[in-house]
This record gives sequence, C-alpha cells and structure tokens, in this order.
Amino acid sequence: MTGPELRQLLLDKWGYSYDIQLRRVRGQIFLQVMWKYLEQASFPLSEEDYLAHLSTIADYLQAWGSGDQVKRFCQQTKERPRLGKAVNIPLDLGGRAVEWILEER
Repeated sequence: MTGPELRQLLLDKWGYSYDIQLRRVRGQIFLQVMWKYLEQASFPLSEEDYLAHLSTIADYLQAWGSGDQVKRFCQQTKERPRLGKAVNIPLDLGGRAVEWILEER
C-alpha cells in the first residue's frame, strides 16, 4: 500500500481525505481515522505535507503486512469519523508485534 492508495481508500469509503494516525493503546497498535480532513479550510497540513504523512503511514503498514487488514476493515465498517470520535482500526501484527512494541515501564 502506498500513500496515494491510502488516500484513495479514504476517499472511496468516506468521501474525504481524512487525517490518519498510528496509536498504541494497551500493547496494541491502531490506525485511527481522525475527524479532520484535508478539504477543510482549518486543516493544519498542506496537501504536500498530508501526502508525505500518508506515505509514512503507508510505509509502516507495508512493513507490517497490514495493508489488506486496513482495506478489509474499511470495506466492512459502518463507522464514520466524527468530531471527537476517530474510527479505530486494530492492526494484528501477529508474532512480529514484539519487534514494534516496547513494554511500558
């Protein structure tokens, strides 16, 4: 999955270029589709910066082998990002999770 493919996935599903973030919650990694989107006047990133951000996220998804998980989740979910509520996509990293998640102390 590439940054442009990830943007197209968001556009196809929800009609906007939503911001996305990776978050770790209680030892699991989630891809969060946030409520702000590029087409808003108040969006804090330029289109160039947004595409660079998506490419970085896509690189992680590619390294983790999680692109298909994200596509499937987006196709199946009925959730929508809304103010204050992100769509949380759990990423199953399998046995490789220990390579990416450091234990909290």
